[in-house]
This record gives sequence, structure tokens and C-alpha cells, in this order.
Amino acid sequence: MNENNLAQKHEEKHTRQKRSDGVYYSFLTFVLVLCLVQIGWGMILNISKTISYKTKIITLERIRDHAEKQNKVLKQEVDAFSSNTSVEEIARNNLKMVGQDEVLILINDKEQ
Repeated sequence: MNENNLAQKHEEKHTRQKRSDGVYYSFLTFVLVLCLVQIGWGMILNISKTISYKTKIITLERIRDHAEKQNKVLKQEVDAFSSNTSVEEIARNNLKMVGQDEVLILINDKEQ
């Protein structure tokens, strides 16, 4: 009986050890799955942020390029407008001014 009792105790101890090992491995599996989910979620968020930022960068670069082109055009217009010939033309046509040693003749129309 002693051998039978000893074998039964050993079997019970082995069964308890299997149960505790099963619970331990189940807990580890749960923690690892949770870590994998967290890593996957983080990767998805980082990828979506990267895509979003790249589209914003592209949009801002387009706006910048358009603004630079518009600035060039405006600078050319300012340069053309501020040249002596254009200022003289505006003074002659719109302001009815004349140059030195010149005479201005205005003709009045009856219709006006």
C-alpha cells in the first residue's frame, strides 16, 4: 500500500504541476498576444500618420511653389511699372503731364 500511496501522491503532484504550468503558459500566451496587438496597433498608427504628413508636405510644397511663381510675376510687374518709360507713359496719358520743353494741346469733344 505504501508504494501505491506513494505513486498516487506523485501522480497528484504531477497533475497539480501540469495545471499550474497550463495556467502559467496561458497567462504568458495572453500577455504575448496583447503585446502583438499593441505593436500592430502602433505600426498602423505610425503608418497612417506618415502618410498623412507626407500628403500635407506635398500640399504645402505645391502652395509654396505657386506662391514663389506669383512672387516672381509680381516682382516683374513692379520692375516694369517702376521703370522710367512706364511712369512717363502713365504721367502723359492719365495725368495729362508733359515733358520739359513740350506743349500740351487738349481737344474737347462736344459729345463729352
